[in-house]
Amino acid sequence: MNADELALWRNAGRIAHEALEYGASLIKKGASMREVCDKIDAKIIELGASPAWPTQIANNNIAAHFTPEPDDDTLFSDELVCLDVGAQIDGYVGDNAITVDLSGKNGHFVKASQDALAAAEKLLRPGMQIGLIGKAIQEAIQAHGLRPVKNLSGHGITRFEIHDHPTIPNVAADDMGVLEEGTVIAIEPFATNGRGMIHEQEQANLFSLVQKKPVRSPYAREVLKFVEENYGLFPFTTRWLSAKFGLGKVNLALRDLLQAGVFHPHPPLVEEPGSLVAVWENTYLITKDGCERLTK
Repeated sequence: MNADELALWRNAGRIAHEALEYGASLIKKGASMREVCDKIDAKIIELGASPAWPTQIANNNIAAHFTPEPDDDTLFSDELVCLDVGAQIDGYVGDNAITVDLSGKNGHFVKASQDALAAAEKLLRPGMQIGLIGKAIQEAIQAHGLRPVKNLSGHGITRFEIHDHPTIPNVAADDMGVLEEGTVIAIEPFATNGRGMIHEQEQANLFSLVQKKPVRSPYAREVLKFVEENYGLFPFTTRWLSAKFGLGKVNLALRDLLQAGVFHPHPPLVEEPGSLVAVWENTYLITKDGCERLTK
C-alpha cells in the first residue's frame, strides 16, 4: 500500500466515522427513520465521499440490511437501533456501526458488542490466528449472558469490494488462517439473546449490480444505466432510485432486472421474533506492529 492509497483509506474511514457519529445524534424518540437515513447519506456526500451503501438502520431483532422504503413514515420509539454507515472514495471504503438503546433498558447488549470489539482489537497484528479473534469476541459477548451471531462475521475490505477475504468469525474457529500486514478488515461483533443465527426475510429493498445483460424494457435499461453511472458495484436502494424515476417506474424496472439476474437482492437479516440484536464495528489496517483504526 503506497502513501496515496493509505491517505484514501484513512479519509474514507474518517468520513464514515464522522457520519456515524452524526447519525447517532439524530436517533431519538419521535425522529423519522427515513429522514435520519437520508440525512446521513447527505452528510457523507457533504464531507467529500459517497455512501458505500444506503445507510442501514436495524431495529430490535433485525441485524442488518434494512433501510426504509420511500414511503416509510416509521418514527423511532423505544427500539434497540443498529446503525451501519459506510463511506467510499474512489472505491476505498470505511465501514462502521454503532447501537443506540432508546429504551434505556438494554444497555448490556450495547456493552457486549463494544467489549467484544475491544477484545478483538487487542489481538490485531500480523500472524495472529483469525480463529482466536473469534474466540475473544465470543467470550466477551457470553460474559454478558448473550450469544454471538454465528452466521454473521467481520470481513476483509479491498478496493471496490466491501466483503472480501479474510472472514473474521464472531465465534471460535479452527483453520481460518492468520492476519497479514497490509490487510484492511472490519471487525463486526453481533450480540443477541436469540438463537445466535440470522435468516433472510423475503422482501429486499437493497440491491447491487452483479452482471450487465441486455434487457428489453426501456425502464429497465434507463435504471440500469443510472445505477452503472452512479453506484457501480456498490449497493443502492429503492428509495434512491425512486427519487430519480418515481416508485412505479422503479418497481417495474427492478422486476425485470432481478428476473434477468442483473441485480442481486440483499434482504433484511433477522433473528427470531422477540429477540434483540446489537452490533459495534470499526475498520482497521493491519500494520507491521499491530493495527491502525481507520474509522476514527
